[in-house]
Amino acid sequence: MTSLLQTFSNIKRQELLPTVVAGLFFFCILSALMVVRPAREALGMQRGIEAIRWLFMATLVVTLLVNPLFGLLVSRYRRMVFITTTYSFFAFGLLCFYALLTLAPAHIGIWSGQVFYVWFSVFNLFATMLFWALMTDRFTKEQSQRLFAAISLGGTLGAMFGPWLASMLAKPFGTPLLLLIAAGFLLCAVASAWWLSHLKAPVETTDQSDDASATQTANLDTERAIIGGSAWEGFTAVIRSPYLLGIAAYVLILAIVATLLYFTRLQMVAALALDTDTRTAAFARIDLYTQAATFVLQAFLTSHLIKRFGIALTLALLPITVAFGFIGLAVLGSLAALIAFESAFRAVQRGIMRPARETLFTTVPRAERYKAKAFIDTFVYRSGDALGSQTEGLLGRLGMGLAGLAWFAVPLAVVWMGLGLWLGYTQSKRSESVTPDLKL
Repeated sequence: MTSLLQTFSNIKRQELLPTVVAGLFFFCILSALMVVRPAREALGMQRGIEAIRWLFMATLVVTLLVNPLFGLLVSRYRRMVFITTTYSFFAFGLLCFYALLTLAPAHIGIWSGQVFYVWFSVFNLFATMLFWALMTDRFTKEQSQRLFAAISLGGTLGAMFGPWLASMLAKPFGTPLLLLIAAGFLLCAVASAWWLSHLKAPVETTDQSDDASATQTANLDTERAIIGGSAWEGFTAVIRSPYLLGIAAYVLILAIVATLLYFTRLQMVAALALDTDTRTAAFARIDLYTQAATFVLQAFLTSHLIKRFGIALTLALLPITVAFGFIGLAVLGSLAALIAFESAFRAVQRGIMRPARETLFTTVPRAERYKAKAFIDTFVYRSGDALGSQTEGLLGRLGMGLAGLAWFAVPLAVVWMGLGLWLGYTQSKRSESVTPDLKL
């Protein structure tokens, strides 16, 4: 069994339980997100696609306002306190929307759908950001390169289960039930986070048992410690650090490209002229189809890619996929081509790029793993959303169509690829000179 684990996933025997619990944690998070995401898409389209562009701007503003509040939580409370508070807040929000949809359906209209769209967009990024922040705080750099792909596998299973569950329940029981289910998954995620935080970190067996014991004691002190600092420390850290600025630029381009794909999909699905519940089921099926390739990559390939080719080349794979994908989409121009491109994009993004990108934060101070990461993964990402939505709208108004998207996206992907190579090289150099924090 140990040999099989190391062959297919690079997991050592003593790391198996923490990895499984982390995967369960991610499964709950992605199940909660993906079971509700189709409803978000369906409700957001009630006023048309042009309204969604402005919802992206509203989401950007809300994200900017929420960031200092999250920074304040991180500064004043222990790790598991602010993690529990954040997920419980979003679970409570889901219960409130569920109560509104079921107890006062007469008050539900277009505006309430737009509010839910913005709220869920903020929830979506903070939920995944906080999960990965805990992972970079929990595992060492060396472990992250081996284990993050296996941990991501749990998220992929959740991303497959959530859309399947939504597609089964949306039509017979209605969209509101999905919110209640998502809240339950979030509470399970909190329980998984506590379980993971109370597991002892796997320590290699050596003759230096006293050193191993000292490491475990220091790791427990890390869990109990309050990070401190200011609420805006994440923003200032990004501005001061070329390395963090590089990560922010990489994420910004990622969001722009993802948004271009997102609006292309909305345009094609909108042409089907379906009702809300049917659109919810349709979006859910598309989400389900795009997870299969992700599962295969995470299960058998990602950790070996990172180990053999390093972070730099791994980060460059997604830009290469985007360049070829937009060229193919411009040539074929069909919904089938879009689904194939989106499947490949998400598979490489979630199955390969995301685990590799998260290892970049293992060489930064502990405060930056939460505060700077929160700023990058929420506000910077939503800034890319806003830029991408306006760019796609401008190209559409100019009548450039899919060919115009390709002319814009391919050169951007080339810049993006160069940035990924630089980040991987820089991270390798930093890991040689920076002693990372002890992990729990």
